[in-house]
Amino acid sequence: MPPTETPASPSAEADAAPMQWSDAYLLGYGPMDALHEEFVTLVHQLQTAPDADLPGLLDAFAEHAQRHFSEEEAWMEETDFPARGCHADEHAAVMKSVLEVREVLAQGRSDVCRSLAQALANWFPGHADYLDSALSHWMCKRRLGGKPVVIRRNLQKS
Repeated sequence: MPPTETPASPSAEADAAPMQWSDAYLLGYGPMDALHEEFVTLVHQLQTAPDADLPGLLDAFAEHAQRHFSEEEAWMEETDFPARGCHADEHAAVMKSVLEVREVLAQGRSDVCRSLAQALANWFPGHADYLDSALSHWMCKRRLGGKPVVIRRNLQKS
């Protein structure tokens, strides 16, 4: 690590603002946008819920992620999406982490679950901007003949 950088303090994750849904995440393919909104909502819940609620919420997130990723992978297969291998590899890595954290959480390690929630909040925007956006464009082009039109509202921060 360069000398000008310092590692994040252990409380940095706790101090990070919880993930919130925003039109900035819209990609223009309705079914994908609905999955993404649910993803963001569940990550927010993992970030803000009391420790006692984390096991149930992590189970709900794991079920959602499996369904979410399976749906995207089916779209990729159906439309012969060129980058499906890379995209599916990211999904598999996320699911592996979620399942590993579920085991650790069962041993009472809520801090690991909180770290996962923050890692998901950090990972999702880039994944959506690049891989999911490309998939959305690909599907719209194949099905409708053009890229999706996305109207975003309320993007200014107060």
